[in-house]
Amino acid sequence: MEELINRAASDLVESKYAIALTGAGMSTESGMPDFRGPKGLWTKHPEAEKRAYEIYGRFQQNPKEYWEERLSGHSLLGDLLGDLGKVAPNPGHYALAELEKMGFLKCVITQNIDNLHERAGSKSVLDYHGNVFKLRCVSCNARYDLEEYDLQKLRDEGRLPPLCKKCGGVVKDDVVHFREPIPLDIAEESEEEALKCDTMLICGTSAVVYPFANLPLIARFRSGRLPSGVYARGYGTTVKIIEVNAEPTPLTQEGISDYLIQGKTGEILPRIVEQVKKAS
Repeated sequence: MEELINRAASDLVESKYAIALTGAGMSTESGMPDFRGPKGLWTKHPEAEKRAYEIYGRFQQNPKEYWEERLSGHSLLGDLLGDLGKVAPNPGHYALAELEKMGFLKCVITQNIDNLHERAGSKSVLDYHGNVFKLRCVSCNARYDLEEYDLQKLRDEGRLPPLCKKCGGVVKDDVVHFREPIPLDIAEESEEEALKCDTMLICGTSAVVYPFANLPLIARFRSGRLPSGVYARGYGTTVKIIEVNAEPTPLTQEGISDYLIQGKTGEILPRIVEQVKKAS
């Protein structure tokens, strides 16, 4: 493993544009439950998963009722996940933030909704599936911190759903629900990052949830749509794709990644940072 850690550090030091993709494996090391593992939320509560598939449809049909339920104190995510504000970043989160501060990591694209990367100090973060601590306008994609709206006051005054302060569109929580499309701005920015990176660090993701799982393929094969609408294609032979995962993934098995460092992200990433310091 030490040889692979040194190799990853060398690849990062030599890179000009490195990014990281992160998934549930990073959050579970902070004590967060996952969703589909043996003790995952959907595994233990299949009826809750069924309800989760209905949320976005209910929002579309009646945003006011969606918000009234969310503010009732019995929202699905709140009941399942508890107070995420009490969950702390782990050494893996801090390691990625340090790599960014050192100038080696340009962006983190995360599947996680828990805001732990931001709390650890990462500045350039794309919340691919949204952020539980933010709100988003479904018309213009403007995002707001929760504190920017007095949601209980709006409820008491009968002024739900909240409306966007920029365009007047309907605001929902930022979390991307089942059957809800990934917000266009996040989808395009993520694809652009994957197209221009020369090193991709994949941390704690099973790489089976799409469209997020397409991002390593975009990096490897240099095939995707730029924001201008133009497609870019070409085999990315110079792209280094490094996995830090507890188990092999389809990326490992299909040869998309260059190598796998198997273990906990909270243990391996800080060791990579230490080697980067020595090598830079």
